[in-house]
Amino acid sequence: MLLSASAQAQPKPAYQIFTADGKTTDFGVMLQFMQDKEVILFGEYHNNAIAHWLQLELTKAIGDQKTITLGAEMFEADNQQALNNYLAGKISAKGLDSSARLWKNYNTDYAPLVNYAKAKNYAFIATNIPRKYASLVAKGGFEALDTLSSLEKSWMMPLPVLYDSNLACYKNMLTMMGGHGGPNLPKAQAAKDATMAHFILANLKAGVPFIHYNGSYHSDNFESINWYLKKGKPGIRIGTISTVSQKDLAALEKDNLGKADFIIVVDEDMTNTY
Repeated sequence: MLLSASAQAQPKPAYQIFTADGKTTDFGVMLQFMQDKEVILFGEYHNNAIAHWLQLELTKAIGDQKTITLGAEMFEADNQQALNNYLAGKISAKGLDSSARLWKNYNTDYAPLVNYAKAKNYAFIATNIPRKYASLVAKGGFEALDTLSSLEKSWMMPLPVLYDSNLACYKNMLTMMGGHGGPNLPKAQAAKDATMAHFILANLKAGVPFIHYNGSYHSDNFESINWYLKKGKPGIRIGTISTVSQKDLAALEKDNLGKADFIIVVDEDMTNTY
């Protein structure tokens, strides 16, 4: 009975933060590291409540002390006006829902970030390429974008697209998909990465950190968005965060080493938001 009571009394952390080299650390250290960064790429699991909570906590911790800009993969560039209208109080939350393509977990996972920006009068940038144009690339390569109108092209990275097929993030996609989708599949991923980087840089202001929320794969291993940001602005100061799940929170698994400046390891039994 004593052993059972002792086991039940043991702390059960839901997550643990690690540095890139696998050392345990905490939120305060991560926050301090991000203080002088121009861009923070917060890589998430889209359905992970711990990641979303920490996104909000990090955003508030920085945004309560100085002006910031927020941006997210979850908003496509052609929805920027609808997002601006909501932030300015011109439309309601219901109006935003009817005029923008919101993700199904928007209300639980992203609305708190948008509402924080609204309350603080901070810009929130829709950084992603509209999905239908990424689909065009997946089917016909970057050339499929050439015939789009000037307006449509304004919702994506400048053409022609800078692309390095030898980057691990794109090479690994072909391996993970078992060859399905062909060489255009990673190009569609690159179109998203390049567009997100383009709109981050276009809205970057001196002394105003840009906190960007994206799926971890879009910034893991200091590639993807990170690579495009550095091509657009050599020397840019970027901080990266990745989210992973593990059974054991005591040590960072080998495959997760070096994924980002900080890796948030969430217990694999954690309930997902969807």
